[in-house]
Parts: sequence; structure tokens; C-alpha cells
Amino acid sequence: QDAFVAFHVDKVLVSKYLKPLQIGELAPDQPSIEPTKNEMLVQDFRELRATVERTGLLEPNQLFFFLHLAHILLLDTAAWLILFYFGTSLMPFVFSLLVLTISQVQASWLQHDLGHLSVFRKTKWNHLLHKFVMCHLIGASAKWWTLLHSRHHAKPNCFHKDPDIDMHPFLFTLGKKFSVELGIKKTKYMPYNHQHKYFFFTLPPLLFPTYFHCHTFYIAYTKKYWMDLAWMLTFYIRFFYTYGSLLEIKILDSLISLHRMLESSWFVWVSQMNHIPMDIYYDKNLDWVSTQLQATCNVEQSLFNDWFTGHLNFQIEHHLFPSMPRHNYWKVAPLVKSLCAKHGIEYQCKPLLTAFADIVHSLKNSGELWLDAYLHK
Repeated sequence: QDAFVAFHVDKVLVSKYLKPLQIGELAPDQPSIEPTKNEMLVQDFRELRATVERTGLLEPNQLFFFLHLAHILLLDTAAWLILFYFGTSLMPFVFSLLVLTISQVQASWLQHDLGHLSVFRKTKWNHLLHKFVMCHLIGASAKWWTLLHSRHHAKPNCFHKDPDIDMHPFLFTLGKKFSVELGIKKTKYMPYNHQHKYFFFTLPPLLFPTYFHCHTFYIAYTKKYWMDLAWMLTFYIRFFYTYGSLLEIKILDSLISLHRMLESSWFVWVSQMNHIPMDIYYDKNLDWVSTQLQATCNVEQSLFNDWFTGHLNFQIEHHLFPSMPRHNYWKVAPLVKSLCAKHGIEYQCKPLLTAFADIVHSLKNSGELWLDAYLHK
């Protein structure tokens, strides 16, 4: 199936695990595609997938990723050198904080590439460098990320299946249909009609330093990811040894907290600009392309947007081909647009600031729908 092909790079390796699960074959008169799925779209997408493989768009340019890693390591080193050479007064501290934040966010985009097995042809090299970047450079569990992010890609914006929208309905009400349902049921965990206001000082700055920071350790410990925990420990040893030699403990705590908050804000605005404004509801069991397109949109391409978002401005292409190296998204985008046009599927692409504003607008609209349903039968 399309999801299986999208997720697994080494088909020979994973196929051996499927043999014990085979229970038979479909009879010749049985349909191979469910009624809820668009058969013609499925066939056209598989032809597109074959074209992508044949033209080498799934082959990584390792120089691109080497330079990306190099600029992350240079920024990481520069953040410490600023404090070492210029002292720990306010201005050097601020500059060091900003450089450290940029390094951390860019590392998060690189670990995303590695987690999707799109940097090396060999799966084991992707896994190894993933642990170095995610665990050692960032301080989080690589397996924890893979566990959550794979579920997100399989069913984006599907309630109870996509962990990225688990904030509904405890912190926010997401999606038009869900908001009306909550209002009719008189459910009120938060004042949802104000969620577009409290979003600014809750999810963006606090996701990393509170929830993610605790959850990554919890999952790594409970699932016994001992190798990840060991790698994560090296991050804290390195960080406290290098910065602890320059900063007092209170200032060091401030550096950690502030850079996590800035990193979190950057990540949340970028990661949610492609999803929150889109359709959010229960799983409709649609075909692969329809499932991804109803939950994702793009942001216009530019050198800054590509760098700032880690090429997640090409969210549609990334979701259709999650193992594709990000430097090839722009090449496959015209083919995806043609496929969407042929089948009457909307291909959304918007400016960066518009995408950010749409997060707030969608939260506001959802909150108003909830309030209207809450106040009326």
C-alpha cells in the first residue's frame, strides 16, 4: 500500500517481517481498493511515485546535508565562544542565546531529515546520526520522536490517531466540526472563545520546556530506550560543563529556559502553520493522497523560507513522499500540482506571514463556533 511504500526505504529488509503476517490473497473478483478511496487518484499517484523513483528524486545529496550539519556545529560553537571572548554581560548573553537557539532549531530540522531516513541510502547510518543530532545535540530521544512522528504522518489531523492534535479539547478546540460538537455537548475545559489570544503565551513558548522535555524522558524510560537515554545524558554533560564554566547557576538556568522557549516558539509556529488551519476530524479512511492533502498546505518558496522552516514550507510534498530528501521537494512540486489539478484537489500555497496568521484565524473561528453552539441548542 502507499503508506507502506512511503515509510519504508529498504523494502527487502522489511518484507521479511511481513511473511509471518500473510493470511491469504484476495480472490480475483474482489476489489483491491476500498470504496472510500479514489481508485483513479491512487493509480495516478502510483505512476507519479514510479516517476519520482525513476528520476532519482529520492536520492540524497550528501554534500547538502554535510554543509547543513557543519553550519549547525559552527553556530553551536559560536554561541559558547561569544560568552568566552566577550564576557557574560547582557549583550553577549543575548547574542549567545540567539545563536544557540538558531543552532538548536536547525538541528531539529536535520534530525527530522534523519528520522525520515532521507540523508543516507543506508538505514543504519540515518539511525546512527539521528541519535547524535537528536540525543546529543538537542537532548531528546530519537526513538521517542520516531514513535510520535510516524503516527502523525500516517493519519495527519485525525483525532485519536495524530498525537500532534492531542491538545484538543483540553487546551484548544480544533476544527470546525469538533468545535460545534463540543459546544453542543456543553464541554468547556478552557474558554475556547479566547483561545486565539492565550495561544500566544501557552503552546508556542511552553511546548518544549514543559511537555516535550518531560515526555521525551518519560517515554524513553518507560519503553527502556537505554541507548537514547545514554546519548541524551551526553548533551547535559556537555552543556553544563561548557556553559557552567562561564556562567553562574542562575544565569545558566536562564540560558537553558530562554533558549528552550525561543526554540519552542519557532518550532510551533512553523510546524503548525501547515496543519492547524486545515481540516481536523476523525479518520475518514481515505486514500493516501486525499488523507495528506486535506491536512496539509504549503508556504511559498524562497531561500529564507526554505532555511527558516527546514523546507517544511513544502509540507504537501513532504507528506506525500516522507523519505524524499528535502532539497528535491521543489522539483516534484509541479508534478504534485498537476496531479491535484487533474483530480480537482485544492493545492494550497500561501506566504509565510499569511500562514502564521491563519493559525490564529482558525483558532478564533473554531472558538466562535464553539461559543455559538455552547450558548444555543
